[in-house]
Amino acid sequence: MNYPKVYASEQGCPINLVGNMGQAVQISIHAPSQYICANCERILPDWKEQPFLWVVIVLQQSQYKLVEKTAEIEAEKERLREKFMRFGCDLVFNLRDRGYLTDLIDPRTGYPLMSHPGAIPHNDTAVVKALLNYPVIKNKCSVLVHPNWGTAVYPSILISEAPPILIEWVTKDIAPMHGWNEIG
Repeated sequence: MNYPKVYASEQGCPINLVGNMGQAVQISIHAPSQYICANCERILPDWKEQPFLWVVIVLQQSQYKLVEKTAEIEAEKERLREKFMRFGCDLVFNLRDRGYLTDLIDPRTGYPLMSHPGAIPHNDTAVVKALLNYPVIKNKCSVLVHPNWGTAVYPSILISEAPPILIEWVTKDIAPMHGWNEIG
C-alpha cells in the first residue's frame, strides 16, 4: 500500500480544536501503522481486505497528568472517554451513512464499538507512539507524553476506509456540536 505519511489539510498539521472548558483537542489522519496492517483482521474481523484504511487520532488535553491512579484522575479519564465516544459515534455514523466502513475503538477495552471484537485488542497508545513518535512512559499502564501537554493527554482512535479529505470535512463539521471549535 502506498499511503502518504500523514494527511491533514495543512501539510501534516493536525486539526487543532479547543473545547468549552479551554482544553485543547488535536485530530490527525494517518495511514495505518504496521501493527494495524499486519493485524487488521485480528482487531476488526468483519473488515476483510480493505484496500485503504485510515487511522484518525484524537488527542484530548486532560486537566490532570494521567500517570497516577486516583479517583480524580479516573473520573477525568472517564469524562474524556465519554467525550470521545459521543464525538466518535457521530463521526462513525456520518461516514457509515455515506457508505464507508468506519469504527471507533473503545479506549478502555481496545475493542471496536460497532464491529465484532477481534481476537486481540487495539492499543491506542502504541499506535500513537508509532504514528506520531510521541514518547511513552510505562508504569501500571502506558502513558503518552505529548510535546506540549506532557502526560496530560488522553488518546483515542477511529479507523475508516473513507478518504482523508472526507474524514477531515466531517470532523470539522461535527466538532462544534461537541463543544470543540477550530483554532485559527
